[in-house]
Amino acid sequence: MSDLSPQACRATAMNLLARREHSSKELQQKLISRHYDVPVVDEVLASLIQERLLSDERFAESYVQYRSNNGFGPVRLRQELRERGIEDELIGHNLEGLEWQQLAATIRQKKFGAVMPENYQAQAKQMRFLQYRGFTTDQIHGVLKSIDWE
Repeated sequence: MSDLSPQACRATAMNLLARREHSSKELQQKLISRHYDVPVVDEVLASLIQERLLSDERFAESYVQYRSNNGFGPVRLRQELRERGIEDELIGHNLEGLEWQQLAATIRQKKFGAVMPENYQAQAKQMRFLQYRGFTTDQIHGVLKSIDWE
């Protein structure tokens, strides 16, 4: 039979945190899925937060950095962070200050090349791609603003 004590729960949490940052909600879900009791999990999480071994601020910062480096925009990152239990104020703080339009332009060029789309269908395809990646309509239009379809 497996050990479900608070010490085992803490060891499991520490092993998970050693691999990567987790939000408190993510870590809570993982520990509960490993059949630790909710009061034990809450106690362990509170202890880790107090010791600054678990931090939603640190998680949000590293998550935004990692995902934006992979070409994802603010709309998608905001949704992903909400799913991971990060508060809107903290999300906003971590998303501000980044050059999202420049990132969108870089991602568009990487996927489709330096030449701007020649027709409306090609432009629509690029717009859908950038929207899927999580960029706002304003950012997408800013990237494709040099095109004037009449």
